[in-house]
Amino acid sequence: MDAFRVMRQDDNGNRYLVAGGLERAEAERLAAEFEARGHKQLYWVEDEAAGAPGGDRGPGRPGADAPTP
Repeated sequence: MDAFRVMRQDDNGNRYLVAGGLERAEAERLAAEFEARGHKQLYWVEDEAAGAPGGDRGPGRPGADAPTP
């Protein structure tokens, strides 16, 4: 089973790991929970095995690569 992580991008374009080692459903739930709080930050889920920026659901649209500082 793949592990997923939740990532966050702040309004300055800085990216941070929120949580890792999660099952996909839990990662999606956590990202949705943070998004619902109404902050300006973007939250998305990445497959940890892929290791690519933006992962499954990058900021703003599926597959988008987030800028790296």
